[in-house]
Parts: sequence; C-alpha cells; structure tokens
Amino acid sequence: MQDDKYYEFFDYAHQRDIIFYYVGYFSQNIISAMAETVRLHLEKSGASGATRRKLFSTFVEMAQNIVHYSASSLTAPDQIDEVRHGSVCIGRRENKYFLLCANPVHVGDTDKLRKRLEPLRTMTLDEIKRAYKESLLAESPADSKGADLGFLTVARDASEPIEFEFRSGEPSDMAMFYLKAII
Repeated sequence: MQDDKYYEFFDYAHQRDIIFYYVGYFSQNIISAMAETVRLHLEKSGASGATRRKLFSTFVEMAQNIVHYSASSLTAPDQIDEVRHGSVCIGRRENKYFLLCANPVHVGDTDKLRKRLEPLRTMTLDEIKRAYKESLLAESPADSKGADLGFLTVARDASEPIEFEFRSGEPSDMAMFYLKAII
C-alpha cells in the first residue's frame, strides 16, 4: 500500500532539486556523518572545486551554528558534547546552489544576531575578507564558542548577500532564526 504523503514529500523535494535535507538534533558526530554525505554528493555532482569548497564550508558553518547556539537543547549548556535542534537544507535552483538553516533562538538574542548579520549584507567581498582576517587575529568574544568566524565564512562564500529572518514562536521567549546563502 502506498502512503501518498510519503511520495508527496519526495516528489516535492525532487521538483525543487533538494540535494540534502535534515531536521532534528545536531551533534559533532552527526555533523561529521552529514558532512561526509554532502562531500560525496558534491564530488559526484560535477560542481567545480571552488563551488564544492564553498558549499561544504558553508554547510559546516551552518551546522556548527546550530550545535553552538540553538535554544533547543538535549544537553546542559556547559556540556562539552552539545546536542541541539535545528534544520539544514541544500538545493539547486537556476544553476546556483542554496543553503538554508533554521534553529530556535532566545528572543533576547535576536538583536545581537541582527547586529552581526546586517552589516554582512552590504559589505563587499574585500571588506568581508578583511573582517575575516581581523577576526582571526582578535580575541574571541566572550559569548562566542569560536573565533566568531562562522557568519563571515558564510558571507564570504556566498555569491549574493546572505538573507536572514526571525519569526516569533512558541513559547513566546523563542524565535526561529532562518539563514540563507546562495552559492
């Protein structure tokens, strides 16, 4: 017996040229497994080496962002091996690739994220590269779990300005954070 919803989903994904989609809990082990799958698919896709590198690094940065900053967690905030909820999608449209990620954030963090992301939408590639180099040399911000390079990497690799959005959610102290990059 066929389940129409099952086929409907796969038809929808196929029509939209979705290469990879995952929604669920992210950990470093899960990211490693997904990254291997994405890497193999990109190698077989015929994309140029530069495009594959940009897609792969953007995918990893988006997944890492979920592990480090999603407000929906199975683990304690101070636990080393964090497990947090979110989603990531890679697809193709009009000879370009798109990457999307989404995860819940605390409403109180949206202004801070917006202040970090909005300038990246208007910076030139040279300005983004310069900011990236400066971040490598600077001390990591106190609230960052890395060198604060993730969004700069996504913006550097994108061929168009990155897009982002926050949507109010339930509970009311949460919002969904969406980030999109075109490569």
